[in-house]
Amino acid sequence: MEKLQNIELTIKDEKEQGVFAISFVDRPAIDEPFILLSEMEVQMKVIDDGKREVIGLALVPEKKILRRIKDKEFTVSFSAETIAKTQELYMKKLYGNNVTVDHAENVDGVALIESWIVEDSKNDKSNIYKLNAPVGSWVVKMKVYNEEVYQGIKDGKFNGFSIEGKYDGLEQLEMQDDVLNEIKDLLEKL
Repeated sequence: MEKLQNIELTIKDEKEQGVFAISFVDRPAIDEPFILLSEMEVQMKVIDDGKREVIGLALVPEKKILRRIKDKEFTVSFSAETIAKTQELYMKKLYGNNVTVDHAENVDGVALIESWIVEDSKNDKSNIYKLNAPVGSWVVKMKVYNEEVYQGIKDGKFNGFSIEGKYDGLEQLEMQDDVLNEIKDLLEKL
């Protein structure tokens, strides 16, 4: 099997880059589902369906995420430093209410209520929820007031978070395509 190229995504322009929304999705790219806290509390024998909170990982450091652009398959990853900067900028820019479903539809009635970077995997709050979050992971906790989104979570339509943002790094692929096209053009002229 051919090894896929990995591209580390970074933030170079803090004004223009970083995450601008978090999306509820069926299959999160980082393969980390969130946990519906009321369901977890049922498992813990404390029934409280009124909380309507979900918690999960938005980003995990060095996790290779499969991507496709046109006919190119590759992976992207984020360093712990880029994840920390992403979380900082997301909070600084007050994007906590920027939520979508399936990266398509903006939704109201969902709010970020907690956000943190895991600093110690053994002693982190995420262990309460059995997230097994590695150091450097970005954990988000959201309150879901929107009935349709909440029902989608309960029905299994939404199983995790996926970020929406802009990062440096993908221009490497574009440059490779440009070089390959130039070589093809030169060879055709021979």
